[in-house]
Amino acid sequence: MSTIAVQRLHEHARNELLVHFLALSSEDRRLRFGSSLSEEGIGAYVRRIDFDRDAAFGVHDDSLRLVGVAHLAMLEDHAELGLSVLPGHRGRGLGSALFERGAAHARNRFVPTLFMHCLRENAAIVHIARRFGMRIVVDYGEADAHIDLPPASAESIAGEFVTDRLALYDYALKSHVAAWKGVATALEGVARLTR
Repeated sequence: MSTIAVQRLHEHARNELLVHFLALSSEDRRLRFGSSLSEEGIGAYVRRIDFDRDAAFGVHDDSLRLVGVAHLAMLEDHAELGLSVLPGHRGRGLGSALFERGAAHARNRFVPTLFMHCLRENAAIVHIARRFGMRIVVDYGEADAHIDLPPASAESIAGEFVTDRLALYDYALKSHVAAWKGVATALEGVARLTR
C-alpha cells in the first residue's frame, strides 16, 4: 500500500482535470492519449468523463495543484486505466500509487480484468505495468497490458475506505496550510506597508 494520498475526484474536479491535462507538453499528451490532442480535444475528453460510471483519482501537491491523475474507464467486462503525472513530480511513485488506487477501485466493483493501452515507447507506463505483473503484448508500436484482478474481499473494501478517508484528511490539511500561508503573506504585505 502506498503512502501517497490519492483522492477520488468527482464532477466538481472537471476544471482541475482540464488544467492538469493542459499542463502536459505536446509529447506528454501524445504518450498519455496516443496522439497530441489539441486544447479542444483535451476539453472534449474531460467533458466526456462519466463520473457516475467511471472513476478519476488525483494526487495534489502542497499548493493543491493536481499533479497526478488516473482515469479508470469502467467497461462491461474490464476497466481501462490511463495515468498522467506532471514532469516535476515524476520518479516519486505517484504513477504507481495511482495505479494501485485504480486497481483497488476496479477490484472492489467486481471487475475481473484491468487493462492499460499505451504507445510502446511510453517507458514509464510499461515499467508500471511490469512492476505490477501485467501481461504485456506489443504490436505495431503500441502496447496492451492486462492483469486479472482478485475478487473483492472484506479487507480490500475496508482498505479502500481507509485510503479514501486518509486522502480527504491529506487534502484538508493541505488546504489549511495553504490558507495559513496566504494569511502569512497578506500580513507580511501589511507589515511592509505600515513601516
